Amino acid sequence: MSRIVRFAASGGPEVLAFEDVVVPDAGPGEVRIQVKAIGINRAEAMFREDAYIESPSLPAQLGYEAAGVIDSIGEGVTGFELGDVVSTIPAFSMNQYGMYGEVVLAPIHAVVKHPPSLSHEEAASVWMMFVTAYGALIESAKLTPQDVVLIPAASSSVGLAAIQIANLVGATPIALTRTRAKRQQLLEAGAKHVIVTGEEDLVAEVLKITDGNGARVIFDPVGGASFPKLMEVLAVEGIILLYGALDDGATSIPVLDFLAKRQTIKAHNIWQTSGDPTRLKEAVRYIVQGFASGALKPAIDRIFTFAEIVEVHRYLEANGQFGKVVVTV
Repeated sequence: MSRIVRFAASGGPEVLAFEDVVVPDAGPGEVRIQVKAIGINRAEAMFREDAYIESPSLPAQLGYEAAGVIDSIGEGVTGFELGDVVSTIPAFSMNQYGMYGEVVLAPIHAVVKHPPSLSHEEAASVWMMFVTAYGALIESAKLTPQDVVLIPAASSSVGLAAIQIANLVGATPIALTRTRAKRQQLLEAGAKHVIVTGEEDLVAEVLKITDGNGARVIFDPVGGASFPKLMEVLAVEGIILLYGALDDGATSIPVLDFLAKRQTIKAHNIWQTSGDPTRLKEAVRYIVQGFASGALKPAIDRIFTFAEIVEVHRYLEANGQFGKVVVTV
């Protein structure tokens, strides 16, 4: 028997419940994993609330990222052996697979042998953050050393990954944060500049840093009321990659400036990369190489136990974390 987490109705963290189930042997194209750690993502909280890009089929499992040991291999799976230490990449629907469990099934296209230098907790934390940032900055924006990158919500795990990737390329990352509390942490995490949006004039500060040119790349998970200011500081022919809706209010565009400056607004999510086997392979290669060189590092905020899963989601929604929240199993 294995404990897994399910929810029978959409709602707050309190809808999450443990169930004891028998997890079958891995089917064709699958492996079964004895889970050691789980990475927690905001997408999972949104899925739980039925506020995600897909609605849950109730009762539903959830969870994208886990690390552990393979104990069953399905038909047609090659390149893996029993006992391999692996982790999962978000490359599947949570209506088909869920990683919140002591033992889980995973589709083989979403499973990787992570670097042995990473602990289970670190391996469970890295793929959503780094693959999302890689896809936006490397694949879409084609970041160069000459670029300035503006990163709202920079203390999120994806924001911290974006800072690291920008530095790896040689670009200049500017971190945005609402309060001064995380300013020093962001500088220590590699941000070249930090703008405290609750205290400083965003437009004036960005234009001062960029000699009036603005940022060529903006990587934004917020949208909403602040979006027009981001557009104002986006450079001529710059690109803004919108990958979230943390502000669920209306997101407006200053159309005349947008047209005059020939800017690009592009929707972005991890599926652009993780849904394409060739792109995903290259992303994993790039990220693993970054780990090996020390340029990329996991950024874990806090580690909980599996029994605390409801409290984990409450903590996530309080928005106080700096980096990734991880659960040990």
